[in-house]
Amino acid sequence: MSTLPVYRWRLAPDGYATRRQLRARGLRPGGQEVAATVERPRRRRGPLVAHLYRVDLALPVRPMTPGRWAALAAANAARRLCPACGRDAGYVIPTSLGTCVPCSYPERDSHGIAA
Repeated sequence: MSTLPVYRWRLAPDGYATRRQLRARGLRPGGQEVAATVERPRRRRGPLVAHLYRVDLALPVRPMTPGRWAALAAANAARRLCPACGRDAGYVIPTSLGTCVPCSYPERDSHGIAA
């Protein structure tokens, strides 16, 4: 089993990119394995590690089809729907609450003041 090359922060050679850097270029890893890692040292904790992929093996990002746009819209709409009252909250419901704010804090009025 071979080990991956490890580079220091900002010292990786050309031809490698992170997922975000690939996406900014309109590319995706395309099933390739991680080619290298880059480490950013920190004082009191372990280093931050980012995986690098080879740019020459990256594939173009798949285009959004009408079906994908519809699925994305449905998923975003579901994140706005309160499971307790069934209303569209008008915002993405925080996972920490699980329900819209009025359902999470029923003792407060619409202005957030306790009754």
